[in-house]
Amino acid sequence: MLYKTLMFFSRLVRFLPYDVLLFIGEILGNIYYLVVKKQRKRAIAQMMPALKISESEAKKIVRASFVNLARNMLDILYMPNLTPENVDQYVEFEHQERIDAAFAEGHGVVVVTGHVGTWEWMSGSVALKGYPVTAIAKLQPNAEYSRALDDLRATVNVEIFTRGTSELLSAGRALKQGKILGFLADQDGGPGGAFIPFLGKIASTPMGAAVFSRKFGSPVLPMFIIRQPNGRHKVIIYEVMHYEDSGDTDRDLLNFTIKMNKIIENVILEYPTQWIWLQKRWNTPPEMQKKNKHHTVKGNKEN
Repeated sequence: MLYKTLMFFSRLVRFLPYDVLLFIGEILGNIYYLVVKKQRKRAIAQMMPALKISESEAKKIVRASFVNLARNMLDILYMPNLTPENVDQYVEFEHQERIDAAFAEGHGVVVVTGHVGTWEWMSGSVALKGYPVTAIAKLQPNAEYSRALDDLRATVNVEIFTRGTSELLSAGRALKQGKILGFLADQDGGPGGAFIPFLGKIASTPMGAAVFSRKFGSPVLPMFIIRQPNGRHKVIIYEVMHYEDSGDTDRDLLNFTIKMNKIIENVILEYPTQWIWLQKRWNTPPEMQKKNKHHTVKGNKEN
């Protein structure tokens, strides 16, 4: 039932002018801010120390982030309207030549991004530009929601490998075939993650991007999509990064993860209304870290 409902709303919103969709998103975001007390409080509590701002300032930014979140959700439903012919009307690219340079190396491309802006549109717009895009995605709690999301992604030629399946083999195969493999690297990494500073507090950080870059020799492209004042989007592509092998694999993976993590952190600090502050980014405490690895950093000192 949920699948049919979401696909019905997708067909419905696709008849609307995009500016009307933005207006509806603003209304829904403000309502969401008022209704979801628990998530609102979490977002404000996490933002205040991260940005070093007062509660009143945090409330304003969180409200704006909720508006962006609502618009992002509507964007996903609207996504089948994107085509190779019209994608430039909605999404501007900054430094697209860096994608070409990374592909020219011939080892596939690892893209690192975060829950910033409408990240689904970022992968979709890159795919519509003619690049082969794949990504590893977390299975949603509701199977029908996951199915709807995957079907909407398929309309813009994005291939998804779902966690908990044979995603690692599929992802490795994608890189060998010279495709893009995307990682959302700002999620809680669980006990096996790298425990490093993120927005002023130690957080378990996924190391998948560093691991795949090392294993397949793939360059890493930090890439983010930012909603512009007119409601459209800009994909910002940072300089190509490479895994550096010193012979100490654990330390090299940690150092590379720290570099990528810092870029994500800086993007959030520059565009705080674009990140999902309500997510449980610091859910795994350092004492839960797996002890067989030294993936921990306190302040700027490595252990």
